[in-house]
Amino acid sequence: MEQIQQAAKQPLWRVWVDNQKRIVSFHEEEDCKLLEFHSREMFFRCIDQYTGLQYRYQ
Repeated sequence: MEQIQQAAKQPLWRVWVDNQKRIVSFHEEEDCKLLEFHSREMFFRCIDQYTGLQYRYQ
């Protein structure tokens, strides 16, 4: 129970991804897939992967 409460208090990082236009957005975008992260490390790993794939950011 305590772990669930701690997880609820942790920050949530979100990005929206459009794979057709190769865009990652840090705000909600229509027709984009939402990705949510509870781990800062996993969030930045994801961002690094999209950077490596030459996605644009907005």
